[in-house]
Amino acid sequence: MKVEFVDSQREEHGVQPVLEALEQTPAQIAPSTYYAAKSRPESARAALDRELGEKIEQVHEDNYGVYGVRKVWAELNRQGVDVARCTVERLMREIGLRGLLRDKSPRTTRPAAETGRPGDLVKRDFTATRVNELWVADITYVRTAAGWVYAAFVLDVLSRLIVGWQVATSLYTDLALDALQMALWRRQAAGADLTGLVHHSDRGVQYRAVRYTQRLAEASAVTSVGSKGDSYDNALAEAFNSLYKAELVRNRGPWRGIDNLEIATVEYIDWYNNRRLHGELGHVPPAEHEALHAMTHPVTATLETS
Repeated sequence: MKVEFVDSQREEHGVQPVLEALEQTPAQIAPSTYYAAKSRPESARAALDRELGEKIEQVHEDNYGVYGVRKVWAELNRQGVDVARCTVERLMREIGLRGLLRDKSPRTTRPAAETGRPGDLVKRDFTATRVNELWVADITYVRTAAGWVYAAFVLDVLSRLIVGWQVATSLYTDLALDALQMALWRRQAAGADLTGLVHHSDRGVQYRAVRYTQRLAEASAVTSVGSKGDSYDNALAEAFNSLYKAELVRNRGPWRGIDNLEIATVEYIDWYNNRRLHGELGHVPPAEHEALHAMTHPVTATLETS
């Protein structure tokens, strides 16, 4: 540890001044001891730790710097690197790497009037047996230097894949509708029959708007709405919003305005859908999960990998 400390300061201060500054302290190290340590050949374990440490740093950097021990270890295994989880944990601690912690975000949609409200068909059971069985949708917000920007997302519950999204500078109906249009187009372009699809959201006016519900009806989808003032009724969608805010918005901000946030969101969703390991899916990306599901359930699954 003493040699490592001297090495960490040598570029700025030089070796000899650092050794002199450590004299008469518990960290004192004799010049002969330091130079002997530096001339000693690297041990096999040190060489292995150094190589693994470089791989760990690369995995962490390639994944928005958000992976903790579990996902770094899983990604290394996917790359064919045979390493124990405890070793990854030790090296990440020594390097100073850690996963990203998420904060809860407030809701952004305004509740619509109770008249004619659809029922809650989900009842907090966010599970599905096939793609296009259940979608969840929600809206979140981002502060930028040019003002607030709002982002709407539509997720497929089976795979957690983002099937539709949109960003805008106001909470208007078309924000949510554009995200829905993207989701419908992508799935239908892949040959999906969306008859009976359950679309679940909160009670926001954007999701209760006539044009929104009509578009769902045109696709033969069924509308489901959570109860008043209960975030748990749309917990899966809100969990993704929290992830988006933590992994992209706060992690890569601050943001100048909608233009650079929109470009970053495109890149983030591509990573999220195609490369980000998801613990609930057995540490595979959403698109890969859908592909695997399609191979094992060829009759009922509709493949979507982009």
